[in-house]
Amino acid sequence: MRHRLLVPGAAALSLLLAVPASAADFTPGAPGVGDTYYPESGNGGYDVSHYDLRLKYQPKTDLLEGTATLLATTTQDLSRFNLDFGLKVSEIRINGKKASFATSGKHELEVTPATPLEKGKQISVVVRYAGKPSEVKIDGYSAWARTPDGGVVAQEPDAAVWWFPSNDHPTDKATYDISVAVPDATQALSNGVLASQSSKLGWTRYNWRSDKPQATYLTTLAVGKFDITTDKTANGLPVINAVSKDLGSHEGSAKASIERTTEITEWLESVFGPYPFNAVGGYVPNVPAGYALETQTRPFYGKKVFDRGTNVSVVVHELAHQWYGDNVSLKDWKDIWINEGFAAYSQWLWSEKEGEGTAQELADWVYSQHPADDPFWTVKPGNPGAENQFDGAVYDRGALTLQALRNKVGDKAFFGILKSWQTENKYGNASVADFVKFAEKKSGKELAGFFDTWLFQPSKPTAGAAKKALGTRQAPVAEPKSWKQIAATHDTHGH
Repeated sequence: MRHRLLVPGAAALSLLLAVPASAADFTPGAPGVGDTYYPESGNGGYDVSHYDLRLKYQPKTDLLEGTATLLATTTQDLSRFNLDFGLKVSEIRINGKKASFATSGKHELEVTPATPLEKGKQISVVVRYAGKPSEVKIDGYSAWARTPDGGVVAQEPDAAVWWFPSNDHPTDKATYDISVAVPDATQALSNGVLASQSSKLGWTRYNWRSDKPQATYLTTLAVGKFDITTDKTANGLPVINAVSKDLGSHEGSAKASIERTTEITEWLESVFGPYPFNAVGGYVPNVPAGYALETQTRPFYGKKVFDRGTNVSVVVHELAHQWYGDNVSLKDWKDIWINEGFAAYSQWLWSEKEGEGTAQELADWVYSQHPADDPFWTVKPGNPGAENQFDGAVYDRGALTLQALRNKVGDKAFFGILKSWQTENKYGNASVADFVKFAEKKSGKELAGFFDTWLFQPSKPTAGAAKKALGTRQAPVAEPKSWKQIAATHDTHGH
Protein backbone atom coordinates (compact mmCIF):
# COMPACT_ATOMS: atom_id res chain seq x y z
CA MET A 1 0.00 0.00 0.00
CA ARG A 2 1.29 3.48 -0.85
CA HIS A 3 1.17 6.32 1.70
CA ARG A 4 1.04 9.95 0.61
CA LEU A 5 3.44 12.22 2.46
CA LEU A 6 1.32 15.23 3.41
CA VAL A 7 3.70 16.96 5.80
CA PRO A 8 7.39 17.13 4.93
CA GLY A 9 10.09 16.74 7.55
CA ALA A 10 11.79 14.19 9.75
CA ALA A 11 8.96 13.98 12.28
CA ALA A 12 6.44 13.01 9.62
CA LEU A 13 8.82 10.45 8.17
CA SER A 14 9.32 8.80 11.54
CA LEU A 15 5.57 8.52 11.93
CA LEU A 16 5.31 6.86 8.55
CA LEU A 17 7.98 4.33 9.41
CA ALA A 18 6.08 3.41 12.56
CA VAL A 19 2.92 2.52 10.64
CA PRO A 20 2.57 -1.29 10.49
CA ALA A 21 1.91 -3.07 7.25
CA SER A 22 -1.75 -3.37 6.40
CA ALA A 23 -3.52 -6.69 6.14
CA ALA A 24 -3.29 -6.48 2.37
CA ASP A 25 0.51 -6.57 2.59
CA PHE A 26 0.52 -10.00 4.25
CA THR A 27 0.37 -12.94 1.85
CA PRO A 28 0.63 -16.75 2.14
CA GLY A 29 4.01 -18.36 1.86
CA ALA A 30 4.52 -20.51 -1.22
CA PRO A 31 3.53 -24.20 -0.86
CA GLY A 32 6.85 -25.26 -2.41
CA VAL A 33 10.32 -23.89 -3.08
CA GLY A 34 10.01 -24.47 -6.82
CA ASP A 35 12.50 -27.30 -7.09
CA THR A 36 12.95 -28.41 -10.70
CA TYR A 37 12.15 -32.07 -9.98
CA TYR A 38 9.97 -31.75 -6.86
CA PRO A 39 8.20 -28.36 -7.00
CA GLU A 40 5.97 -29.18 -4.01
CA SER A 41 8.91 -29.91 -1.69
CA GLY A 42 9.68 -27.30 0.92
CA ASN A 43 7.80 -24.06 1.51
CA GLY A 44 8.24 -20.33 1.13
CA GLY A 45 8.08 -17.45 3.58
CA TYR A 46 10.33 -18.63 6.40
CA ASP A 47 13.67 -20.26 7.24
CA VAL A 48 14.00 -22.79 10.06
CA SER A 49 17.08 -22.55 12.29
CA HIS A 50 16.34 -25.33 14.78
CA TYR A 51 14.07 -28.34 15.32
CA ASP A 52 13.32 -29.67 18.79
CA LEU A 53 11.50 -33.00 18.49
CA ARG A 54 10.12 -34.70 21.58
CA LEU A 55 8.77 -38.10 20.60
CA LYS A 56 7.37 -41.32 22.04
CA TYR A 57 7.23 -44.49 19.94
CA GLN A 58 5.59 -47.84 20.69
CA PRO A 59 7.01 -50.54 18.37
CA LYS A 60 4.14 -52.98 19.02
CA THR A 61 1.50 -50.63 17.64
CA ASP A 62 3.63 -48.32 15.46
CA LEU A 63 2.15 -45.35 17.32
CA LEU A 64 4.31 -42.24 17.19
CA GLU A 65 3.37 -39.31 19.43
CA GLY A 66 5.24 -36.07 19.09
CA THR A 67 5.65 -32.43 19.91
CA ALA A 68 7.80 -30.53 17.43
CA THR A 69 9.10 -27.05 18.15
CA LEU A 70 10.45 -25.15 15.15
CA LEU A 71 12.46 -21.96 15.56
CA ALA A 72 12.29 -19.93 12.36
CA THR A 73 12.62 -16.46 10.85
CA THR A 74 10.02 -15.05 8.49
CA THR A 75 11.30 -13.96 5.07
CA GLN A 76 8.15 -12.08 4.05
CA ASP A 77 5.02 -10.62 5.61
CA LEU A 78 3.05 -13.83 6.19
CA SER A 79 -0.69 -14.28 6.44
CA ARG A 80 -0.15 -18.06 6.61
CA PHE A 81 2.51 -20.63 5.78
CA ASN A 82 2.85 -24.31 5.01
CA LEU A 83 4.65 -27.18 6.67
CA ASP A 84 5.31 -30.52 4.98
CA PHE A 85 3.72 -33.25 7.10
CA GLY A 86 1.57 -36.36 6.88
CA LEU A 87 0.52 -37.38 10.41
CA LYS A 88 -2.59 -36.14 12.22
CA VAL A 89 -2.13 -32.84 14.06
CA SER A 90 -4.07 -31.96 17.22
CA GLU A 91 -2.76 -28.47 17.98
CA ILE A 92 -0.45 -25.77 16.62
CA ARG A 93 0.79 -22.73 18.50
CA ILE A 94 2.78 -19.82 17.06
CA ASN A 95 4.66 -17.71 19.58
CA GLY A 96 2.55 -19.38 22.26
CA LYS A 97 -0.82 -18.57 20.68
CA LYS A 98 -3.12 -21.12 19.09
CA ALA A 99 -3.16 -21.14 15.30
CA SER A 100 -5.70 -22.63 12.93
CA PHE A 101 -4.64 -25.24 10.40
CA ALA A 102 -5.85 -27.32 7.49
CA THR A 103 -4.41 -29.91 5.11
CA SER A 104 -4.11 -29.83 1.34
CA GLY A 105 -2.29 -31.60 -1.45
CA LYS A 106 -0.17 -34.66 -0.78
CA HIS A 107 1.56 -33.44 2.36
CA GLU A 108 0.76 -29.77 2.93
CA LEU A 109 -0.16 -28.53 6.39
CA GLU A 110 -1.49 -24.96 6.05
CA VAL A 111 -0.98 -22.91 9.21
CA THR A 112 -2.74 -19.61 9.86
CA PRO A 113 -1.45 -17.62 12.85
CA ALA A 114 -3.80 -15.70 15.14
CA THR A 115 -2.23 -12.48 13.86
CA PRO A 116 -0.15 -12.05 10.67
CA LEU A 117 3.62 -12.40 10.97
CA GLU A 118 5.90 -9.56 9.94
CA LYS A 119 8.96 -10.13 7.80
CA GLY A 120 12.25 -10.62 9.59
CA LYS A 121 10.75 -11.76 12.88
CA GLN A 122 11.86 -14.82 14.85
CA ILE A 123 8.97 -17.18 15.55
CA SER A 124 8.38 -20.42 17.41
CA VAL A 125 5.99 -23.00 15.99
CA VAL A 126 4.83 -25.85 18.24
CA VAL A 127 3.02 -28.78 16.61
CA ARG A 128 1.41 -31.63 18.57
CA TYR A 129 0.65 -34.77 16.62
CA ALA A 130 0.22 -38.55 16.66
CA GLY A 131 -0.24 -41.38 14.20
CA LYS A 132 1.15 -44.54 12.65
CA PRO A 133 3.85 -43.48 10.16
CA SER A 134 3.85 -46.72 8.17
CA GLU A 135 0.18 -46.16 7.32
CA VAL A 136 0.82 -42.74 5.76
CA LYS A 137 1.13 -43.25 2.01
CA ILE A 138 2.34 -40.53 -0.35
CA ASP A 139 2.53 -41.48 -4.01
CA GLY A 140 1.78 -45.02 -2.89
CA TYR A 141 4.58 -45.59 -0.42
CA SER A 142 5.82 -44.81 3.07
CA ALA A 143 9.41 -43.90 3.96
CA TRP A 144 8.82 -45.36 7.42
CA ALA A 145 9.74 -49.05 7.60
CA ARG A 146 8.58 -51.28 10.43
CA THR A 147 11.02 -53.88 11.73
CA PRO A 148 10.45 -56.90 14.00
CA ASP A 149 11.49 -54.80 16.99
CA GLY A 150 10.82 -51.20 15.96
CA GLY A 151 10.80 -48.81 13.06
CA VAL A 152 13.21 -46.89 10.82
CA VAL A 153 12.97 -43.81 8.62
CA ALA A 154 15.68 -43.09 6.04
CA GLN A 155 14.76 -42.12 2.51
CA GLU A 156 15.61 -39.72 -0.32
CA PRO A 157 14.45 -37.16 -1.43
CA ASP A 158 11.65 -37.15 1.20
CA ALA A 159 11.63 -38.67 4.69
CA ALA A 160 10.65 -36.03 7.24
CA VAL A 161 7.00 -35.92 6.16
CA TRP A 162 6.39 -39.24 7.90
CA TRP A 163 7.62 -38.27 11.36
CA PHE A 164 7.99 -34.53 11.91
CA PRO A 165 6.62 -31.29 10.39
CA SER A 166 9.25 -29.36 8.47
CA ASN A 167 10.34 -27.17 5.61
CA ASP A 168 11.29 -30.25 3.64
CA HIS A 169 13.96 -29.17 1.15
CA PRO A 170 17.78 -29.28 1.39
CA THR A 171 18.03 -25.51 1.01
CA ASP A 172 16.60 -24.98 4.50
CA LYS A 173 19.05 -26.61 6.87
CA ALA A 174 18.78 -26.46 10.66
CA THR A 175 20.22 -27.89 13.87
CA TYR A 176 18.37 -30.62 15.78
CA ASP A 177 17.53 -31.87 19.25
CA ILE A 178 15.76 -35.22 18.94
CA SER A 179 14.41 -36.80 22.13
CA VAL A 180 12.76 -40.21 21.80
CA ALA A 181 11.10 -42.35 24.48
CA VAL A 182 10.89 -46.09 23.73
CA PRO A 183 10.09 -49.16 25.86
CA ASP A 184 12.92 -50.33 28.11
CA ALA A 185 15.38 -52.74 26.43
CA THR A 186 14.71 -50.93 23.15
CA GLN A 187 17.04 -48.27 21.77
CA ALA A 188 16.51 -45.12 19.74
CA LEU A 189 19.21 -43.93 17.34
CA SER A 190 19.36 -40.60 15.59
CA ASN A 191 21.85 -38.04 14.29
CA GLY A 192 24.79 -36.52 16.16
CA VAL A 193 25.80 -37.35 19.70
CA LEU A 194 23.81 -38.88 22.56
CA ALA A 195 23.51 -35.95 24.96
CA SER A 196 21.74 -37.92 27.71
CA GLN A 197 19.69 -41.02 28.49
CA SER A 198 17.21 -41.75 31.30
CA SER A 199 14.64 -44.38 32.27
CA LYS A 200 11.30 -44.08 34.06
CA LEU A 201 8.22 -46.28 34.43
CA GLY A 202 9.19 -48.76 31.74
CA TRP A 203 10.35 -46.22 29.18
CA THR A 204 13.84 -45.08 28.24
CA ARG A 205 14.38 -41.66 26.71
CA TYR A 206 17.32 -40.97 24.37
CA ASN A 207 18.31 -37.37 23.70
CA TRP A 208 20.30 -36.85 20.50
CA ARG A 209 21.86 -33.58 19.36
CA SER A 210 23.05 -32.61 15.90
CA ASP A 211 24.57 -29.15 16.24
CA LYS A 212 25.53 -28.31 12.66
CA PRO A 213 23.16 -27.38 9.79
CA GLN A 214 21.36 -30.48 8.51
CA ALA A 215 18.88 -31.06 5.70
CA THR A 216 15.54 -32.62 6.59
CA TYR A 217 15.99 -35.72 4.40
CA LEU A 218 19.30 -36.40 6.16
CA THR A 219 17.58 -36.59 9.55
CA THR A 220 16.99 -40.18 10.64
CA LEU A 221 15.43 -42.24 13.40
CA ALA A 222 15.81 -45.93 14.18
CA VAL A 223 14.07 -47.75 17.01
CA GLY A 224 14.97 -51.35 17.82
CA LYS A 225 17.51 -53.56 19.55
CA PHE A 226 21.08 -52.95 18.47
CA ASP A 227 24.64 -53.92 19.26
CA ILE A 228 26.29 -50.52 19.62
CA THR A 229 30.01 -49.83 19.52
CA THR A 230 31.77 -46.55 20.20
CA ASP A 231 35.17 -45.27 19.19
CA LYS A 232 37.05 -42.05 18.46
CA THR A 233 39.00 -40.93 15.44
CA ALA A 234 42.58 -39.70 15.75
CA ASN A 235 41.14 -36.18 16.08
CA GLY A 236 38.83 -37.19 18.93
CA LEU A 237 35.62 -37.36 16.88
CA PRO A 238 33.00 -39.68 18.48
CA VAL A 239 32.21 -42.75 16.36
CA ILE A 240 28.91 -44.53 17.02
CA ASN A 241 28.04 -47.66 15.04
CA ALA A 242 24.99 -49.88 15.51
CA VAL A 243 23.93 -53.22 14.04
CA SER A 244 20.55 -54.83 14.66
CA LYS A 245 20.69 -57.87 16.92
CA ASP A 246 18.55 -59.91 14.53
CA LEU A 247 20.43 -59.55 11.22
CA GLY A 248 21.07 -63.29 11.07
CA SER A 249 23.60 -64.29 8.41
CA HIS A 250 24.18 -60.65 7.49
CA GLU A 251 25.53 -59.74 10.93
CA GLY A 252 29.20 -60.53 10.37
CA SER A 253 29.40 -58.81 7.00
CA ALA A 254 27.58 -55.74 8.25
CA LYS A 255 29.78 -55.36 11.33
CA ALA A 256 32.99 -55.98 9.41
CA SER A 257 32.00 -53.25 6.95
CA ILE A 258 30.81 -50.42 9.17
CA GLU A 259 33.53 -51.01 11.77
CA ARG A 260 35.90 -49.58 9.14
CA THR A 261 34.18 -46.20 9.65
CA THR A 262 36.94 -44.71 11.80
CA GLU A 263 39.67 -45.65 9.34
CA ILE A 264 37.71 -44.44 6.31
CA THR A 265 36.78 -41.14 7.95
CA GLU A 266 40.41 -40.41 8.78
CA TRP A 267 41.41 -41.17 5.18
CA LEU A 268 38.61 -39.02 3.74
CA GLU A 269 39.83 -36.11 5.84
CA SER A 270 43.10 -36.32 3.92
CA VAL A 271 41.13 -36.05 0.66
CA PHE A 272 38.33 -33.58 1.45
CA GLY A 273 39.59 -31.75 4.53
CA PRO A 274 38.42 -31.72 8.18
CA TYR A 275 35.28 -33.68 8.99
CA PRO A 276 32.48 -31.09 9.32
CA PHE A 277 30.17 -32.51 12.03
CA ASN A 278 30.10 -33.51 15.71
CA ALA A 279 29.99 -37.31 15.28
CA VAL A 280 30.27 -40.06 12.71
CA GLY A 281 29.19 -43.69 12.42
CA GLY A 282 26.61 -45.87 10.74
CA TYR A 283 23.76 -48.25 11.46
CA VAL A 284 22.31 -51.41 9.96
CA PRO A 285 18.72 -52.12 11.07
CA ASN A 286 16.79 -55.25 10.18
CA VAL A 287 15.21 -53.63 7.14
CA PRO A 288 14.99 -55.75 3.96
CA ALA A 289 16.22 -52.82 1.91
CA GLY A 290 18.92 -52.88 -0.72
CA TYR A 291 19.83 -49.22 -0.45
CA ALA A 292 22.06 -47.05 1.73
CA LEU A 293 21.64 -43.36 2.56
CA GLU A 294 24.04 -40.68 3.79
CA THR A 295 21.93 -39.64 6.81
CA GLN A 296 24.07 -36.98 8.46
CA THR A 297 26.68 -38.25 10.94
CA ARG A 298 25.11 -41.72 10.90
CA PRO A 299 24.58 -43.31 7.45
CA PHE A 300 21.84 -45.90 7.06
CA TYR A 301 22.63 -49.27 5.43
CA GLY A 302 19.82 -51.68 4.51
CA LYS A 303 20.83 -55.23 5.36
CA LYS A 304 20.60 -56.39 1.73
CA VAL A 305 23.58 -54.10 1.02
CA PHE A 306 25.56 -56.96 2.55
CA ASP A 307 23.93 -59.81 0.63
CA ARG A 308 27.26 -60.57 -1.08
CA GLY A 309 29.35 -60.23 2.06
CA THR A 310 31.37 -57.31 3.37
CA ASN A 311 30.93 -54.06 1.46
CA VAL A 312 33.51 -51.49 2.48
CA SER A 313 33.08 -49.60 -0.80
CA VAL A 314 29.53 -48.54 0.08
CA VAL A 315 30.74 -47.30 3.46
CA VAL A 316 33.32 -45.16 1.65
CA HIS A 317 30.53 -43.81 -0.58
CA GLU A 318 28.17 -42.85 2.25
CA LEU A 319 30.90 -41.34 4.40
CA ALA A 320 32.14 -39.27 1.44
CA HIS A 321 28.64 -37.82 1.31
CA GLN A 322 29.21 -36.29 4.74
CA TRP A 323 31.27 -33.75 2.81
CA TYR A 324 29.66 -33.89 -0.66
CA GLY A 325 25.91 -33.79 -0.08
CA ASP A 326 25.69 -33.14 3.65
CA ASN A 327 28.19 -30.35 4.36
CA VAL A 328 27.83 -28.79 0.91
CA SER A 329 24.32 -29.71 -0.22
CA LEU A 330 22.60 -29.31 -3.54
CA LYS A 331 20.51 -26.22 -4.31
CA ASP A 332 18.05 -28.11 -6.49
CA TRP A 333 17.56 -31.84 -6.94
CA LYS A 334 18.70 -31.50 -10.55
CA ASP A 335 22.16 -30.80 -9.06
CA ILE A 336 22.42 -34.42 -7.87
CA TRP A 337 25.91 -34.74 -9.42
CA ILE A 338 27.15 -32.47 -6.61
CA ASN A 339 26.31 -35.41 -4.33
CA GLU A 340 26.68 -38.63 -6.26
CA GLY A 341 29.48 -37.93 -8.73
CA PHE A 342 31.87 -37.08 -5.90
CA ALA A 343 30.81 -39.91 -3.60
CA ALA A 344 31.29 -42.36 -6.47
CA TYR A 345 34.69 -40.89 -7.26
CA SER A 346 35.70 -41.36 -3.61
CA GLN A 347 35.26 -45.10 -4.20
CA TRP A 348 37.67 -44.83 -7.13
CA LEU A 349 40.19 -43.05 -4.91
CA TRP A 350 39.77 -45.71 -2.21
CA SER A 351 40.40 -48.39 -4.83
CA GLU A 352 43.55 -46.52 -5.82
CA LYS A 353 44.67 -46.38 -2.19
CA GLU A 354 43.96 -50.08 -1.65
CA GLY A 355 45.85 -51.14 -4.79
CA GLU A 356 42.73 -52.59 -6.42
CA GLY A 357 42.73 -50.36 -9.49
CA THR A 358 43.64 -46.72 -9.93
CA ALA A 359 41.08 -44.03 -10.64
CA GLN A 360 42.57 -43.81 -14.13
CA GLU A 361 42.12 -47.54 -14.71
CA LEU A 362 38.53 -47.31 -13.51
CA ALA A 363 37.92 -44.35 -15.83
CA ASP A 364 39.37 -46.25 -18.78
CA TRP A 365 37.19 -49.24 -17.89
CA VAL A 366 33.97 -47.24 -17.66
CA TYR A 367 34.66 -45.41 -20.93
CA SER A 368 35.49 -48.65 -22.78
CA GLN A 369 32.46 -50.58 -21.50
CA HIS A 370 29.86 -48.29 -23.06
CA PRO A 371 29.78 -47.96 -26.88
CA ALA A 372 28.56 -44.73 -28.43
CA ASP A 373 25.02 -46.05 -28.92
CA ASP A 374 24.68 -47.21 -25.30
CA PRO A 375 21.78 -45.41 -23.52
CA PHE A 376 24.29 -44.83 -20.74
CA TRP A 377 25.52 -41.75 -22.62
CA THR A 378 22.06 -40.24 -23.04
CA VAL A 379 21.81 -39.60 -19.28
CA LYS A 380 23.24 -36.18 -18.45
CA PRO A 381 24.73 -36.22 -14.94
CA GLY A 382 24.58 -32.43 -14.75
CA ASN A 383 20.76 -32.57 -15.04
CA PRO A 384 19.64 -36.19 -15.48
CA GLY A 385 15.89 -35.67 -15.01
CA ALA A 386 13.88 -36.91 -12.04
CA GLU A 387 13.38 -40.31 -13.70
CA ASN A 388 17.16 -40.79 -14.01
CA GLN A 389 18.23 -39.12 -10.81
CA PHE A 390 19.84 -42.29 -9.48
CA ASP A 391 20.76 -43.87 -12.80
CA GLY A 392 24.13 -45.62 -12.93
CA ALA A 393 25.38 -43.00 -15.35
CA VAL A 394 25.03 -40.29 -12.70
CA TYR A 395 27.59 -42.25 -10.66
CA ASP A 396 29.89 -43.66 -13.33
CA ARG A 397 29.83 -40.86 -15.88
CA GLY A 398 29.80 -38.45 -12.93
CA ALA A 399 33.00 -39.98 -11.53
CA LEU A 400 34.47 -40.19 -15.03
CA THR A 401 34.04 -36.42 -15.30
CA LEU A 402 36.08 -35.91 -12.15
CA GLN A 403 38.93 -38.09 -13.37
CA ALA A 404 38.90 -36.13 -16.63
CA LEU A 405 39.02 -32.89 -14.60
CA ARG A 406 41.91 -34.26 -12.55
CA ASN A 407 43.88 -34.96 -15.71
CA LYS A 408 43.02 -31.58 -17.19
CA VAL A 409 44.05 -29.38 -14.26
CA GLY A 410 46.64 -31.63 -12.57
CA ASP A 411 46.65 -33.33 -9.18
CA LYS A 412 47.67 -30.27 -7.15
CA ALA A 413 44.89 -28.06 -8.48
CA PHE A 414 42.34 -30.91 -8.50
CA PHE A 415 42.76 -31.98 -4.88
CA GLY A 416 42.97 -28.34 -3.87
CA ILE A 417 39.57 -27.80 -5.46
CA LEU A 418 38.09 -30.79 -3.59
CA LYS A 419 39.18 -29.36 -0.22
CA SER A 420 38.57 -25.66 -0.80
CA TRP A 421 35.05 -26.35 -2.15
CA GLN A 422 34.22 -27.74 1.29
CA THR A 423 35.69 -24.91 3.33
CA GLU A 424 34.40 -22.05 1.15
CA ASN A 425 30.86 -23.48 0.95
CA LYS A 426 30.73 -24.97 4.45
CA TYR A 427 27.21 -25.82 5.67
CA GLY A 428 25.75 -24.24 2.53
CA ASN A 429 24.15 -25.20 -0.77
CA ALA A 430 25.56 -25.15 -4.27
CA SER A 431 24.71 -26.06 -7.85
CA VAL A 432 26.59 -27.74 -10.67
CA ALA A 433 26.99 -24.30 -12.26
CA ASP A 434 28.55 -23.05 -9.02
CA PHE A 435 31.10 -25.86 -9.10
CA VAL A 436 32.01 -25.16 -12.72
CA LYS A 437 32.73 -21.51 -11.89
CA PHE A 438 34.61 -22.52 -8.75
CA ALA A 439 36.83 -24.99 -10.64
CA GLU A 440 37.58 -22.34 -13.27
CA LYS A 441 38.54 -19.82 -10.61
CA LYS A 442 40.78 -22.20 -8.67
CA SER A 443 42.46 -23.78 -11.70
CA GLY A 444 42.79 -20.64 -13.80
CA LYS A 445 41.40 -22.55 -16.79
CA GLU A 446 38.27 -22.11 -18.90
CA LEU A 447 36.24 -25.22 -18.17
CA ALA A 448 32.66 -24.48 -19.28
CA GLY A 449 33.07 -26.36 -22.57
CA PHE A 450 34.80 -29.26 -20.80
CA PHE A 451 31.97 -29.70 -18.30
CA ASP A 452 29.36 -29.34 -21.03
CA THR A 453 30.95 -32.28 -22.88
CA TRP A 454 31.17 -34.55 -19.86
CA LEU A 455 28.05 -33.61 -17.89
CA PHE A 456 25.45 -32.17 -20.23
CA GLN A 457 25.79 -33.67 -23.71
CA PRO A 458 23.57 -36.74 -24.30
CA SER A 459 26.36 -38.48 -26.22
CA LYS A 460 29.68 -40.21 -25.63
CA PRO A 461 32.66 -37.85 -25.67
CA THR A 462 34.61 -38.49 -28.86
CA ALA A 463 37.73 -40.61 -28.77
CA GLY A 464 39.76 -37.45 -29.34
CA ALA A 465 38.10 -35.60 -26.47
CA ALA A 466 38.41 -38.62 -24.21
CA LYS A 467 42.06 -39.20 -25.08
CA LYS A 468 42.81 -35.54 -24.43
CA ALA A 469 41.00 -35.54 -21.10
CA LEU A 470 41.51 -39.12 -19.91
CA GLY A 471 44.45 -40.44 -21.85
CA THR A 472 42.40 -43.56 -22.53
CA ARG A 473 44.26 -46.47 -24.01
CA GLN A 474 43.38 -47.93 -27.36
CA ALA A 475 44.32 -51.48 -26.33
CA PRO A 476 41.74 -53.66 -24.54
CA VAL A 477 41.25 -52.45 -20.99
CA ALA A 478 41.42 -54.90 -18.09
CA GLU A 479 38.70 -54.85 -15.47
CA PRO A 480 40.03 -53.35 -12.20
CA LYS A 481 39.79 -55.66 -9.20
CA SER A 482 37.53 -53.23 -7.34
CA TRP A 483 35.05 -52.73 -10.14
CA LYS A 484 32.41 -55.34 -9.34
CA GLN A 485 31.90 -54.10 -5.79
CA ILE A 486 31.87 -50.47 -6.89
CA ALA A 487 29.29 -51.23 -9.57
CA ALA A 488 27.18 -53.19 -7.08
CA THR A 489 26.86 -50.15 -4.83
CA HIS A 490 24.97 -48.29 -7.58
CA ASP A 491 22.01 -50.54 -6.88
CA THR A 492 22.02 -49.35 -3.27
CA HIS A 493 20.87 -45.90 -4.32
CA GLY A 494 17.70 -46.77 -6.21
CA HIS A 495 15.43 -45.10 -3.65
